[in-house]
Amino acid sequence: MWFKLVCIELSEVPPRLNASDFLGRLRGKRLVFVGDSLNRNMWESLVCILRHSISNKKRVYEVSGRSQFKVKGRRNHFKYKGYYSFRFEDYQCSVDFVRSPFLVREMQYKNVHGSEDERLRLDILDETTLAYREADVIVFNTGHWWTHEQTSRGRNYYQEGNHVYPVLKVMEAYKKALTTWSRWIDMNIDSSKTQVVFRGYSLTHFRGGQWNSGGQCHKETEPIFNQSYLSKYPSKMRVLEQILKQMRTPVIYLNISRLTDYRKDGHPSIYRKKYLSVEEQIAAEKSQDCSHWND
Repeated sequence: MWFKLVCIELSEVPPRLNASDFLGRLRGKRLVFVGDSLNRNMWESLVCILRHSISNKKRVYEVSGRSQFKVKGRRNHFKYKGYYSFRFEDYQCSVDFVRSPFLVREMQYKNVHGSEDERLRLDILDETTLAYREADVIVFNTGHWWTHEQTSRGRNYYQEGNHVYPVLKVMEAYKKALTTWSRWIDMNIDSSKTQVVFRGYSLTHFRGGQWNSGGQCHKETEPIFNQSYLSKYPSKMRVLEQILKQMRTPVIYLNISRLTDYRKDGHPSIYRKKYLSVEEQIAAEKSQDCSHWND
């Protein structure tokens, strides 16, 4: 599936990142973001900044779906859904995104009623590992999908081997999944060739409900200045920090939780598009994006 990348021009406000220096350091290498839509958000922003620094935009192009994104040994060179890659030809490098919101494997099966249900295998990483295991830099994240209703409820949803947990607390499941990830990294990544990065949990700023129940943030125009209004430090990050300490492979940990907590004004909210009528804008206020970030 072709991914349409929308880059906002940066002519008035230059990026703080030195894009030319960044691309020079990335020359001949492959940088891959692996995780959920928050990591895709960061990937898209980075691609836009780097592309803006290239005078000949035709020297930057999408390669998603070409041979390097197809897995050998699969019939018809099967291409996984959720792979996106942009090639910077002048630097012989690419910046990629691989969708893997849990890092571990999502499974579908037919229940007794004949309809499809989902389970999460906490003891196996998903098949996308074939797409990034030999990358030069890998930036992982996971967290936001663990707050969804089915995931947080944890009834007949989590599986290890042939055992399906009737009930399992989400933090215990999250710890098991990250432990599986850490073991895979230690067994499969050569730290002399590949730098592993884990980007922490970024805070959301919903008022009056969550993402699926009318939560809002569209009237926020300033960051939080009073620290007493900051959220409690995410327990997910405490779990992650414990696991990172036990790993043999060195991992750069980008702890962005407190940083993002201040920016209640930084979300797309209802401002993702122009509305043709007042009615359209009112309708948009019922479903706002207060978790992703403005590029």
